[in-house]
Amino acid sequence: MSMAQAPRKSWHGFRWWIVVLLFFATTFNYIDRQVIGILKNTISSDLQWPKEHAEEYYSYIAAVFQSCYALGYLFGGRMMDVIGLRLGYTICIAFWSLFAAATGFAQSLSGFFVARGGLGLSEGGNFPAAVKAVGEWFPRSERALATGIFNAGSNMGPVLGPPLVIWLNEAYGWQMAFIATGLIGLLWVPFWLVMYRKPAEHPRVSAAELELIQSDPPDPVARMPWGTLLRYRATWAFIAGMGLSSPFWWFYLFWAPDFFQKTFQMDVKNVGVPLITIYLIADVGSVAGGWLSSHLIRSGRSVAFGRKTAFLTCACCIVPVVSAPYMPNAWAAIGVIGLAMAAHQGNSANLYTMVSDTMPRYAVSSVVGMGGFAGSALEIVFSLWVGKVLQQTHSYQVMFLAAPVAYFTALGIIHLLLPKFEQAEVKAG
Repeated sequence: MSMAQAPRKSWHGFRWWIVVLLFFATTFNYIDRQVIGILKNTISSDLQWPKEHAEEYYSYIAAVFQSCYALGYLFGGRMMDVIGLRLGYTICIAFWSLFAAATGFAQSLSGFFVARGGLGLSEGGNFPAAVKAVGEWFPRSERALATGIFNAGSNMGPVLGPPLVIWLNEAYGWQMAFIATGLIGLLWVPFWLVMYRKPAEHPRVSAAELELIQSDPPDPVARMPWGTLLRYRATWAFIAGMGLSSPFWWFYLFWAPDFFQKTFQMDVKNVGVPLITIYLIADVGSVAGGWLSSHLIRSGRSVAFGRKTAFLTCACCIVPVVSAPYMPNAWAAIGVIGLAMAAHQGNSANLYTMVSDTMPRYAVSSVVGMGGFAGSALEIVFSLWVGKVLQQTHSYQVMFLAAPVAYFTALGIIHLLLPKFEQAEVKAG
């Protein structure tokens, strides 16, 4: 199949239904983790947490979630490579749905630690599984776009979450907000079990589509220990990219509701519209970032040029967020934060795809898990630091100033480690 023919066929085929499943799984993943940020003040008031310690308590809960999420990323990624996506992904989403619902029964700080820790451990498998699925079902020229589409679920979750959570809280209390949103994920499991197979084994995949999926050079069959994967520059490039960018996504996810409430005197009823708006903007960035590099590659540019152009474009779009705390009104702040989140999602679409560009399919989930572990470990430190800074200064200035520095630094490291996006010749042992 020639490059000229590929665009006409790019939206045909069963592989796009796989992306739809990945999109919904990621949407449920982010609905579940968004609930506690929206209801933070409601929970602390209902449980009578001391006002002088409420910010620290919240940062501790976030740190427990992120600690377990880091481990879930690492071992979840490995699990997908060992037992396969069909069973591995089912286990992850079933358990994270149950732990998300269990948060509604928490009545103490330790109860939140258990529920959010279990949620983090099981949710960590989502992105290694989704990235591996894209690597199995798509040629390199389509992977960033497919990744951008499923990654848009991480914005759609927060778009759908706030109005649903606010309504449930108003009508039934904060406990039911956790229970109802958590159990939604279980509806996804039967669809996945019925629809997912490897492309070569799937009855819905035509010969022409399978030829397109397998148009890249075949990978050798092997399984690499973590120590072996750490010998390769591609692994460290992904670790650097995740480690420097992930803390800021979590910063927006966990602290944006609090930022709008305190900076612009919004209450929990009014913060929903700003959150929906910034995540809708971020949705556009997720797909656009994937489309940009995929378009450049399909137009004949190298994979390295396509991915790095997207990384640079996204880093530049992060810069205006430094002005967020100084904006005269909430809508101006929404604009620059939304742009930064869109740029992050475009950056992420290409960052995840970089792994399948440079590592064999059998190692993709493991490498994504290692990078996610590193990113989550730094998120823990960052989250605790944010809690301390806010407790002492009541200002978000430093966090917004640090954001563009992190993304440009990540791009510089990736460029130094991977001047060309050549796939590593990984050997066992």
